[in-house]
Amino acid sequence: MAALYGDGKTFVDAVPRSPPEAILAEYRTAQPATPAALERFVAAHFSLPGEEGSVVAPSAQRTLTEHIDALWSVLTRASPGAPRGSSLLPLPKPYVVPGGRFREIYYWDSYFTMLGLRESRRTDLIEDMVEDFAHLIDTYGHIPNGTRTYYLSRSQPPFFFAMVALTAADPERGAAAAYARYLPQLRREYAFWMEGAEGLAAGTAHRRVVALADGAVLNRYWDDRDTPRDESWREDTELARASGRPAAEVCRDIRAAAESGWDFSSRWLADAHRMATIVTTDIVPVDLNSLLFGLEEAIAAGCEAAGDAAGGADFRRRAHARRAAIDRYLWDAAAGVWFDFRMSEGGRIRRLSAATLYPLFFGNASPAQAQAVAAAVRASLLKSGGLVTTPLTTGQQWDAPNGWAPLQWIAVAGLRRYGEEALAAAIAQRWLRNVQRVYAENAKLVEKYDVLTERGGGGGEYPLQDGFGWTNGVTAKLMALYPAAVAGQRPSA
Repeated sequence: MAALYGDGKTFVDAVPRSPPEAILAEYRTAQPATPAALERFVAAHFSLPGEEGSVVAPSAQRTLTEHIDALWSVLTRASPGAPRGSSLLPLPKPYVVPGGRFREIYYWDSYFTMLGLRESRRTDLIEDMVEDFAHLIDTYGHIPNGTRTYYLSRSQPPFFFAMVALTAADPERGAAAAYARYLPQLRREYAFWMEGAEGLAAGTAHRRVVALADGAVLNRYWDDRDTPRDESWREDTELARASGRPAAEVCRDIRAAAESGWDFSSRWLADAHRMATIVTTDIVPVDLNSLLFGLEEAIAAGCEAAGDAAGGADFRRRAHARRAAIDRYLWDAAAGVWFDFRMSEGGRIRRLSAATLYPLFFGNASPAQAQAVAAAVRASLLKSGGLVTTPLTTGQQWDAPNGWAPLQWIAVAGLRRYGEEALAAAIAQRWLRNVQRVYAENAKLVEKYDVLTERGGGGGEYPLQDGFGWTNGVTAKLMALYPAAVAGQRPSA
């Protein structure tokens, strides 16, 4: 609460130099009364984290492709053990971190990072990271947001099955054998997301599952805790106090938005311009349910490859039912897009976002739906520097003017899947130009980009981060698909 550091994550990533009980006893005795005294106390009793090794030194001789290739080893970490008292969760294999303040592996980031690792022929790291995520499922029953103890109460968008597909020799032609190899972990992750679904009464919800008015079961984002996030304790405490709402309710909704990966966006706000109105747990999101459709299809394919015909049939049925429910509740024929659904109001939230492209990416759109979505994207989300996250400018980082690498890939791959090649190419080429311009100016790849003015993005709870895992991965993949868009620019210094 004293805000000693610019980033609340700094302290919770610190490692105590002695047993926590002893530090607490000394703190109670010392009672440091000023920020300076408190800072001296923390420095004496904790080893603070650094961000060293998260970037590559600029070089005017290095192309963008060469820079990305050089970053993989710089962003690779190994933590088979963790220091006593540390919040870090150990992992058996090496892994790639995003960079900057993100010193540990993150769940959904890693899929997009792996796209670039595959282009760089670093299949060893892809296989290691898939093993790490399988280990997390086996150990904790799910993949946490990131590998810190304070992330264990929530997950992130469930891309594990898509990562498993990247271990196949040719993911484009099929990954059934890979799914069969990781079938126990895929089933266990599915059980985590679906816990409480059996027998859930219509119009009620339990953790991450929701039974809608007709009994159809879909999913929402959630967090098993309802306190301020450890890594943003001051911000969450102050927002909850100012909201006029029960603090536990606000904190749960903040945490659920963090599970979505879109932290934060007007998608989760009752009033698009007021963070205090966050209602994430009241929303059935199109992206999450498209992902779980993909997971159901992957488990079905894995069961069939393993000789379990009954299991395959069961999960095909589940996927079919989910697709029908997504269309019934989330598809808006008049607008020609998928919207999120507000449970308490019994209707769709008529705010366009790039999440509408997820059904195209996972193949649960019809050709006519894909064509309508492409028209809406072309009219409202395509900007000079790539795909904007939403058309609304709210100050939240998952709104205009920002574009994010993962959503560029979801859009490009989904549109290509349905034959919308021209729009896919336009998004990819504009995004690559934006990334390349920033790289040419300062030799950096950053976490997010302003797609209106074509520069590094802004907003959010922390400064713009350099590194950057998913930007590197998506950029490498798009450069391979659209080589003509890459002019071979080098940084100016």
